[in-house]
Amino acid sequence: MKKVLPYILAVILLLGAVAHLVAPEFYAPMVPDFIPLSLANIASFILEAGIGILLLIPKYRAWGGLGFMVLMIGFLPIHIWDMLKESPAVGPPPAPQIRVVMQLLLIYLGYRVYKSNP
Repeated sequence: MKKVLPYILAVILLLGAVAHLVAPEFYAPMVPDFIPLSLANIASFILEAGIGILLLIPKYRAWGGLGFMVLMIGFLPIHIWDMLKESPAVGPPPAPQIRVVMQLLLIYLGYRVYKSNP
């Protein structure tokens, strides 16, 4: 799993990065009103693509794991905010709660990649 995990996380990030460009409207319900949607999509694309690429390069994999962990921590408040809304973007309960738990798991997986790559 140690060898495969960085590639799995990289694929998740790279697919997400492409989705921000191909279907930016998909993310609209998840973006808080005070953040311009175009800025959120462009920033997410750059961060997700950059971290995804770092995860693919063995020399920079630890930095990719750290970047993944930090990015997932950065997204956590948005997922919690969405979970607490009257009408969450991801659907009715328990979907928002499951998404928050998954976010915590992703944070841990990023940490694992970071710590297992010198």
